[in-house]
Amino acid sequence: MWAEIDDQPILRDQVERIYRSRTNAGSDAGDPEQALSFKLSILNELINNQILVAHASHSRVSVSDAEVDTRIAELQSPYTKEEFENKLRSQGLDVADFRQQVRESLTINKLINKEISSRISVGETEIAAYYERNKSSFNVAETQYHLSQIEVTPMADSEVRNLKNDDAKTPMDADRKVRALYARVRGGEDFATVAQEYSEDPGTAAGGGDMGFIPGSAVNANPPLKQAVTSLKVGDISGIIRDSRGYHIVKVLGIEEAGQHPLSDSHVQSAIRQALMNEKEQLLKAAYIEVLRNRSRVLNYLADQIVAGNPIPPAQ
Repeated sequence: MWAEIDDQPILRDQVERIYRSRTNAGSDAGDPEQALSFKLSILNELINNQILVAHASHSRVSVSDAEVDTRIAELQSPYTKEEFENKLRSQGLDVADFRQQVRESLTINKLINKEISSRISVGETEIAAYYERNKSSFNVAETQYHLSQIEVTPMADSEVRNLKNDDAKTPMDADRKVRALYARVRGGEDFATVAQEYSEDPGTAAGGGDMGFIPGSAVNANPPLKQAVTSLKVGDISGIIRDSRGYHIVKVLGIEEAGQHPLSDSHVQSAIRQALMNEKEQLLKAAYIEVLRNRSRVLNYLADQIVAGNPIPPAQ
């Protein structure tokens, strides 16, 4: 046992398992002192999580089985069933362990949202001060397009990952599929949901097709994409674009024009507000955890051994 929180143990095996999953297979974090420091950090993380989960129970914060199922499905979506099971095994987890991890993570997020995030506010004066301190970061060198896509390729691809495990395997299948998907998104179905379920781009399907911000130079380098995107407004959906890879349907999520973006720009204000919210949340979360630790009986046996200079035997 490496720690105890209100008579609940944290075992060395728990720390070692996470340590192995966070370091490259067959390698270490560095010299023995660095490895031990990393394990001490992991142990501290587990202590905090155990305290938060216990407090969530006292605060009547809970997570339903349906919420756990939904989150697990999201985490599994980029992988085949076999790949995901192999990933769990490589981390020393079985399905029950993984399910418990997901439940604890969701519980902690709910608790933080209830106790911290819901209390945070950002005023206009704070936004203006942040803008003045970081004015240069709002000077955009070239126009950027925030794009989302649904991709369909005309050949079988073992790398395709989508919620429906749907892959067009021939040019005829691809033509038929992309036309059907285009009709669905033009008919009002949620673009991101359709992308998650059917897009054949392994890099973006899990995120609802979100490609992030694409520089104008990259858009201009792809004539079919340039022709489609530069004629669209934010929220618009392109027609079916064909290139050497296959078919694409693109949605414009946002456009950042080149030049200095003023504080009056709603997108600038939104970005600043989110940055300030994140800063405040990190600070409050750290303080909140310390308050809860002060109320708990925490015994860190690993720390005691390190301070006492006692050797830590190798992991079995």
